[in-house]
Amino acid sequence: MAEAVDTRWPVREVPAALRARYFAERWWTDDTLGALVDRSLQGAPGSTVNIWSESRPWRGTYAQVRADALRLAGALAEAGVEPGDVVAFQLPNWREAVVAFYGLAMGGYVLVPIVHIYGHKEVRFILRESAARAYISADAYGHVDYCDIVDGAAAEELPDLELHVVVGSCAGEPRTGVQRVAWDALAQTDAAEPASGVNPDDVCVLAYTSGTTSDPKGVMHTHRTLLAELLHMRPMVAAAPPNLMGSPVTHATGMLGAVLSPMEIGRDIHLIDRWDATRALEIMLEADIGAGTGAAVFLASVLDHPGFTAEHARRIPRIGLGGAPVPPALGARAAAHGIAIIRAYGSTEHPSITSSTFDDPAEKRHGTDGRPLTGVEIRLVDADGTPVAPGEAGEIWSRGPDLCLGYTDPALSADAFDDDGWYRTGDMGVLDPDGFLTITDRLKDVIIRGGENISAAEIEEALAALPQIAEVAAVAAPDARLGEHVCAVVRLAPGVGSIDLAEITARLEQVGVARQKWPEELRVVSDFPRTAAGKIRKVDLRQQLRTD
Repeated sequence: MAEAVDTRWPVREVPAALRARYFAERWWTDDTLGALVDRSLQGAPGSTVNIWSESRPWRGTYAQVRADALRLAGALAEAGVEPGDVVAFQLPNWREAVVAFYGLAMGGYVLVPIVHIYGHKEVRFILRESAARAYISADAYGHVDYCDIVDGAAAEELPDLELHVVVGSCAGEPRTGVQRVAWDALAQTDAAEPASGVNPDDVCVLAYTSGTTSDPKGVMHTHRTLLAELLHMRPMVAAAPPNLMGSPVTHATGMLGAVLSPMEIGRDIHLIDRWDATRALEIMLEADIGAGTGAAVFLASVLDHPGFTAEHARRIPRIGLGGAPVPPALGARAAAHGIAIIRAYGSTEHPSITSSTFDDPAEKRHGTDGRPLTGVEIRLVDADGTPVAPGEAGEIWSRGPDLCLGYTDPALSADAFDDDGWYRTGDMGVLDPDGFLTITDRLKDVIIRGGENISAAEIEEALAALPQIAEVAAVAAPDARLGEHVCAVVRLAPGVGSIDLAEITARLEQVGVARQKWPEELRVVSDFPRTAAGKIRKVDLRQQLRTD
């Protein structure tokens, strides 16, 4: 066993009986993420990592990636960033993102993957709250200038940051106290040895996700919980052919589905940095792989494309979808092409709660979110926490070996977990007589657009400052391509005749809200449906948007 448990974060206590069960059933062992990565890369040295990028294409072997990853770990150690320190990385689906993930894991660092589309506001918050000592990023990508995230920060915004590793170059100088190193210089660094003495009960990944709060929430996964999740994913990944992954490796879906699960079974990895259905169809034929796994938008974009043929369908005999709502109609469309889909339900906090299997009937695979996975328990309860009758809708509570150990903010953990280890998902669902779960609504104030969580509170907080608006609610509207998009429902201030979507988005741009979070729909109402206490009933707003 390794040394004492890291006490920097207030991880929740797992009840002794659950802990004993997870060990007895071999969900939990003394393995660590870094050891698994090292063992897997060495076990399949000839397997390949394929980056299908127009700007930074690359193809190399697991052996090459491992060597680069250990050089990164060596460079961090040389700069004074020690194993156990927090290192954040924000990169598109490039070779450097894969190298960073594996290198930080083998080096014994606490990984903080940051989705590449997050901008100044979110990233500075994450770097500050996680106490990251190092930050690995591109210089710029899309609408985000990562150099300015560091260079333009006030001293109190990034008090712990000491090192900025940049893929590319920055024109300005980093702020005082931060050393900047070019990624290309790492090639000259001596490789580190994989870290030893890592405690499997320690936090290994801080995964920041948007949700009910205006700032991202830091989800704490230990080596044990993350490796338990890989046990859940192994049969699902093995049952489907290799796939082109469009989800970012810095998002839970891409992290698990692109860089960890394929690696564990020694499979070739295929990543694309900008999802484009035309290019995806070309890659499918060139590489003889499938495409469309993850959020429903990826598969829908492929099926919708006029260039989709039977040759493409043949390469997707089976595919898993999750991370965002999956319209039942998409399953029927896929089936018409001979493609079997399964739906899975989970979150960054609890990645695998339910799933169907490819042996289940089509109506279950298309119309439900599956049954609880082995080792996972769920209960459906009313507002008082009392279990509801079979067939009735209730809030979903879950627990299992892959459930996170809470949030970096203890107050959030206290709201989300009880003393018996149950996680209050904030999602509503109903169980059918066969034990299949269907998600029916959401208590959590979050919109899931193309697999990315968007905080309704963040949108509302920014828009409430507009003088034209008396009251605003941001809610999820159904979207055939993305699953959901943001709809801003507003009540105008007295004397204001109208407001348009351009005024809404201009305000969000002004305060630095990332573009993918902007509302794509605007509704003006004279008043809102309300509870007896006067609170806006978002469940009614969402229902209205579904039926219009």
